[in-house]
Amino acid sequence: MSKIQQIDFNNKKTIIRADLNVPLKNGKITDNSRIVASLPTIQHVINNGSAVILMSHLGRPEKDLNEDGSIKKEKYSLAPVAKELKNLLNTTVLLSSDFGGIDSQTKASELKSGQVLLLENSRFEKGEGKGDEQLASQLAKLADIFINDAFGTAHRAHASTYKIASLFPQDKKAFGFLMDKELEEARKITENPKKPYTVILGGAKVSDKLQLIEKLVPKADHLLIGGGMAYTFIKAKGGQIGKSLCEEDKIDLVLGIIQKAEENNCSIHLPIDTIAADEFKDDANKEVVSTSEIPENLMGLDIGPKTIEKYRKIIAESVTIFWNGPMGVFEMSSFANGTIKVAEAIGNATSKGAYSLIGGGDSVAAVNKFQMGEMMSFLSTGGGAMLTLLEGTPLPAVEAMEK
Repeated sequence: MSKIQQIDFNNKKTIIRADLNVPLKNGKITDNSRIVASLPTIQHVINNGSAVILMSHLGRPEKDLNEDGSIKKEKYSLAPVAKELKNLLNTTVLLSSDFGGIDSQTKASELKSGQVLLLENSRFEKGEGKGDEQLASQLAKLADIFINDAFGTAHRAHASTYKIASLFPQDKKAFGFLMDKELEEARKITENPKKPYTVILGGAKVSDKLQLIEKLVPKADHLLIGGGMAYTFIKAKGGQIGKSLCEEDKIDLVLGIIQKAEENNCSIHLPIDTIAADEFKDDANKEVVSTSEIPENLMGLDIGPKTIEKYRKIIAESVTIFWNGPMGVFEMSSFANGTIKVAEAIGNATSKGAYSLIGGGDSVAAVNKFQMGEMMSFLSTGGGAMLTLLEGTPLPAVEAMEK
């Protein structure tokens, strides 16, 4: 596989798999950051004399069907993305009515250097998710060169990410700048991370993070636990957690994690205190309680002030930091403080020379919500792909490019 800088794009057609899966509200883009992140690769290809054919998915139309079983094409159309691309690139941006079909083929054949064709939502085609070879072949025939810049979908063996890669020779395919950067940054926390190395994990369920924890514990010096998953740990250690979230069937696995951490000299830190509430809502009655002594009528929804202070000190002494998962229900202002304070602590450590990688949709969403993105070393655009990579599982779309 070539580097993007080594490829001759002049008078060629280049098909780029990007991640343009932006949030929409009433047909309007509410956050264009994924489009902006894709621009350097698109612009590089255009500047070097190529026409560009873009592929992306948007949402999960296959999960939101009309009563007759058909896809809600207008709701999940990439038309708003095409409009935004036209504004940002200041060039012709066409939108095909299908994904790899007759309209895609017709428009691609007429495309001139410097112009952009955005294919309609890849998930309108059932063959995309199945990794259909015929669909991949139709897509590959549209262009001379293939660039994969969609790190967010690298863990999927889809037609537009995995199957298509094998249809281009090594000198006619490359990663885009965004994909290259994601892989480079991930190596900083997987290959001999600088010490002390602190991993901060939150979110609702331990089961979602088991493989990740298993992989990171031998490398990390500290593992700071927050969010709903903390209460399964507390319960495993004999604590009383009231109505807090708990995965009873994972308690034995949690005890195994604690033992593995001890064997690897990794210190697991659990919340000392908790912001507990009587209901799961923003205006619920709440109080600060000991995390291991939560009253039966209350549930833990955020880490408390003593925990924040303890975690802040550990983060301040860290040289490498990886954060995945909020410390509480940050979407509700009453339970956002723990997540905010941890983000601030990571930002402060980064400003003093630490390396920080924020991976996972909710963590990145929280950092962006509280406008702290610029305080961090790197925000991953691919939650599921980054976690898969850190778990030690090969990414199909990456492997396919290297064959």
